[in-house]
Amino acid sequence: MIRIGNASGFYGDRFDAVREMLAGGQLDVLTGDYLAELTMLILGRDLLKDPSRGYARTFLRQMRENLALAKQAGVAIVANAGGLNPAGLATALRELAEELEVPLSVAHVEGDDLRERAQDLGLAVHTADGRELAPLTANAYLGAWGIAEALGAGADIVVTGRVTDASLVVGPAAAHFGWRRTDYDALAGAVVAGHVIECGAQATGGNLAFFTEIGDMTRPGFPIAEVDSDGSSVITKHPGTGGAVTVDSVTAQLLYEIAGPSYAGPDVTARFDTIELHAEDVDRVRISGVRGQEPPARLKVGLNALGGYRNQVTFVLTGLDIEAKAELVQRQLVAALDTAPSELRWSLARTDSTDADTEEGASALLHCVVKDSDPAVVGRAFSGAAIELALASYPGFHVTAPPADATPYGAYGTTFVGAAEVPHVAVLPDGERVDIAPAPETREVAEPDEPASPEPAGSAGSGTTRTAPLGRIAGARSGDKGGTANLGVWVRGAEAWRWLVHTLTVDELKRLLPETADLPVRRYVLPNMLAVNFVIDGILGDGVASQARFDPQAKALGEWLRSRHVEIPEELL
Repeated sequence: MIRIGNASGFYGDRFDAVREMLAGGQLDVLTGDYLAELTMLILGRDLLKDPSRGYARTFLRQMRENLALAKQAGVAIVANAGGLNPAGLATALRELAEELEVPLSVAHVEGDDLRERAQDLGLAVHTADGRELAPLTANAYLGAWGIAEALGAGADIVVTGRVTDASLVVGPAAAHFGWRRTDYDALAGAVVAGHVIECGAQATGGNLAFFTEIGDMTRPGFPIAEVDSDGSSVITKHPGTGGAVTVDSVTAQLLYEIAGPSYAGPDVTARFDTIELHAEDVDRVRISGVRGQEPPARLKVGLNALGGYRNQVTFVLTGLDIEAKAELVQRQLVAALDTAPSELRWSLARTDSTDADTEEGASALLHCVVKDSDPAVVGRAFSGAAIELALASYPGFHVTAPPADATPYGAYGTTFVGAAEVPHVAVLPDGERVDIAPAPETREVAEPDEPASPEPAGSAGSGTTRTAPLGRIAGARSGDKGGTANLGVWVRGAEAWRWLVHTLTVDELKRLLPETADLPVRRYVLPNMLAVNFVIDGILGDGVASQARFDPQAKALGEWLRSRHVEIPEELL
């Protein structure tokens, strides 16, 4: 088997994790995932300021501290930290290695960046309010074979631009075992292992619904995938590190940012309805049985654009007459604005309680968010107008922050282009450029509609029930894909599963989460994981950078659902 660790789940993750993983035990490969939808926008703006930037500079600082340790341990490093400039990062790494006198070879993977061809390919961000924006970034999701080619040529470090997160694991495994492009089951198994460890400590108890059951969550360790030649794997972590690897922690991560059972990527479509999980030992969960199919003929392309400018002010409303105070200040602020913003959104958070023993406990928060293409409309003209009400509005007037200027916000979108339209190039340590061909076989990937009578058939529970939070018996994990959120819910036993699959329907979800009531919602059933997954379109507007809602990445959507009260059979409680 090949032992692949992960030391970063996002740009800004624990800096010391690289050293912890290299020094904590044996590894063959150490990966790092630095890219997300928002990160690409950040790197795009960096590149506008300085053409030599566009990559995750944190990774370069981590390598300065750890290159010698990695070389000494014989650990190859694979990371997507190249962002919009993988060639620039590769050059910086070579210069760093020379400065530190650490002999190593560096390769990179490129071709995903489609910015210069955006107009020819018809790439644009279509916003929720009907605008068409030219993309600041446009990156196709490449697969694993460029990474495999680079490692096969002896690279000690491989940096990429936009590849699928799981490719950071699939590439090393494919190179190690000599897999063919059509070894779909093995590739699918590695995709699943990569999906589990890509978000770092989320696989070792981080953000887990049942976190109170984990003994030491002070500093969770980072995950490791021990991948076998058939693609099966064991998820584990270095001994003596915090957190835990359990069936629950792995299930939660498997449900993160997915849609239906067919998990389509550029190299293989992994069937998540074939995954089998087994707790092999303490902190060791085996993943087996994964089946794979041909990938689709088109590659996903992530697009980021500058959507305009935004600003916000939060009014604190304390004590009595909260609703009347909110109505007054809304009316006053709207009347005070010389030019109406293209978007003005109010939300009142009733964080106040009756007869509170602290002033904060007696206070509610009224948020006002404005957006416009003109920064002057939502800049000081807006926040200044809000502050000018200080002595002429509701009793107890104050705000949470001083007046601020407008800040740019982003809009995210996706589209698809034929794989043959996207170059996939491995630039080897000696400078040789190797073109990676598209997948030799493809198929259309279409998720089936949910059957009218979901399995398992039978009663949804019998006997007496009790009103209790759904989270008493169910875990949940939620996340974002552009303007769409997914919300996976799982239980831990056959009887609870029978109840869940018949009870937590789309209609029931909309009842429990009124914010979703008017949105398109799809449900997918995953019996092998005792889970259902909901896909909620449009709840996040134009993506995280547009800040469309209180929780812009839907990270806590699952916890909101778990807190809602439902009728649960006594036998399950």
